[in-house]
Amino acid sequence: MKIDIYSLNGKKTGQQADLPAAIFEAPVNNDLMHQAYVRQMANARAGTHSTKTRSEVAGGGRKPWAQKGTGRARQGSTRAAQWVGGGKIHTPKPRDYTQDMPKKMRRAALRSALSAKAASNEILVVDELVLADAKTSAMAKALNTLVGQDSALILLGERSDAEADVVRSARNLPGAKLLDAMYLNVRDLLGYDKVIVPVKALDIIAGYLGTDK
Repeated sequence: MKIDIYSLNGKKTGQQADLPAAIFEAPVNNDLMHQAYVRQMANARAGTHSTKTRSEVAGGGRKPWAQKGTGRARQGSTRAAQWVGGGKIHTPKPRDYTQDMPKKMRRAALRSALSAKAASNEILVVDELVLADAKTSAMAKALNTLVGQDSALILLGERSDAEADVVRSARNLPGAKLLDAMYLNVRDLLGYDKVIVPVKALDIIAGYLGTDK
């Protein structure tokens, strides 16, 4: 697949990038992308939630009132679940939410997401991430020219001083996110309208998604 290369100011450079068909024209498997997304969200959970049962709440050792003769319902402890300040029943305890997924399936899910983006013309290839003026306003203007009001995921190739300026200029923009190409993931791919890929980042993606090893 051939795609035009743009400069960061939104103009075509007159060159074209060759998007590998194995990565950007792969079969789109929605179920696989969903599984990868759910796995990523689950693995991000700390799992440290915890509540106390009646045996863990302090106090409540004395029977509140006599078993019979008061006219009230029998009670054994003020730390039972029906009492204010009592323990909880069937509530969360610390647990591990981690889900496994084979590497081949994870990479196939990435290919599906990239192929879906490419088919929808939501991938923009730029020659390099260089700003003449390293300011947030300059980056906002560049993104407005490239993607308009759409949100954008900006991939980074090999870190350089020029890319460091772009990182500083874009990190406060609400509709943009910067991500190293090596950390490409389904959640971010599906969570942004457009994906801006520098040529160097494209080479990195092709390097590890072009093979299942």
